[in-house]
Amino acid sequence: MLKIVGNQISYELSNLEKLGALSSSPYANKSNLISVERVENPWTKEVLRGMRAPGTGIPYIIMLGTMRYKSGKDFCVVYKRRPVLVLEFDGPGFKRWVIPDNEANRAVIRAANSEIDLPVLEQ
Repeated sequence: MLKIVGNQISYELSNLEKLGALSSSPYANKSNLISVERVENPWTKEVLRGMRAPGTGIPYIIMLGTMRYKSGKDFCVVYKRRPVLVLEFDGPGFKRWVIPDNEANRAVIRAANSEIDLPVLEQ
């Protein structure tokens, strides 16, 4: 679940997700968030770029962890064929977070939108 604390935005992983991702919860400066996009089908080359390392991946079932590619790395939490939000960042760390699209995550994005200029997600 997305959380905002001060000027930091983070995606809090459960203990089981931390084990599967072989990683801790990612965080970034809220001001580094440059765009948010909703994607219906996350299992495309445009969304899941590169190779998973480290993490857990079973095609069309789960992609959990870091995806590495030539120009950077993404943090992914994708379950089955459910829609995702793609948060793009400018700055150090992950270039993008690919996370589940749910009402709790959308509420955090709407709250962040009041402080930084982001495209508004449709309801």
